[in-house]
Amino acid sequence: MTTLTAPQTWIITGASKGFGRALAEAALAAGDQVVAAVRNPDSVADLRTTYGDRIVSVQFDARDTSRAAGLVELAVEHFGRLDVVVNNAGRAIVGAAEEVTDAQLRDLMDLHLFGPAALVRAALPVMRAQGSGTIVQMSSQGGRTSFPGVSTYSASKFALEGWSEALAGEVAPFGIRVMLVEPSRFRTAFNAADVLDFTEVSPTYQEILAAVRADMAGTDGTQEGDPAKAADIIVSLAHAEEVPLRLPLGAEAVQRLTAAYQRGLEGVGQWADLARSADFTGVAAAARPI
Repeated sequence: MTTLTAPQTWIITGASKGFGRALAEAALAAGDQVVAAVRNPDSVADLRTTYGDRIVSVQFDARDTSRAAGLVELAVEHFGRLDVVVNNAGRAIVGAAEEVTDAQLRDLMDLHLFGPAALVRAALPVMRAQGSGTIVQMSSQGGRTSFPGVSTYSASKFALEGWSEALAGEVAPFGIRVMLVEPSRFRTAFNAADVLDFTEVSPTYQEILAAVRADMAGTDGTQEGDPAKAADIIVSLAHAEEVPLRLPLGAEAVQRLTAAYQRGLEGVGQWADLARSADFTGVAAAARPI
């Protein structure tokens, strides 16, 4: 894999812990520069002590779209350029679709779609002017396949993936790459009691989702994925000449996403003849630009 050796400037949201923290550490260790966008700038004080002026921390709520332009301006003013944007801040809510309130659904959409979209829009003019840049969208295996109890989380990640897939084609002519990272379970704070959110349990779904709730709540500290190894992979790809549009991370993600794609293909094949019968008879297939 060919690598790009020049130091890069990163913006990483949610850089105080989990994947964000691991990415900040890996990027700094690689000689890069980091703007850590965090709720509490003191949470990365130790990195400032170790790496000095190669890291800047700024108070930032990833849901606040009005702050996106200022964050990009800060990175450019301080480091002179912007090479990698990582939309990492995130969390999950577990509960049946019927149990999730409008406010809970909108909050996750703000965090996983509208916030990241605003930050990307703010960064694109800078990257176009440079003729290069990498957008890293931290999605999930739950951004490609879903299961009972995680409808809200998957809805927000599915939306991010659809938005980003279109984005990738739009910005490629300008030398800008988009990479969707789809991890399985990694040993971050994602499943911690003070991070993972649950709906109020209704009698209707109490038994149906009991195993899912217990599994999600009982995983913290036992996840098989190593955030430091994942971060090293992402940083190495950001320095490479080519990045994948989608990057499953972890053996479970590879297994589950492979199975999901296979089920999808089987489903299309099963209903293909019926689906084709919906077209007007004798009308030629449309020619599409892509």
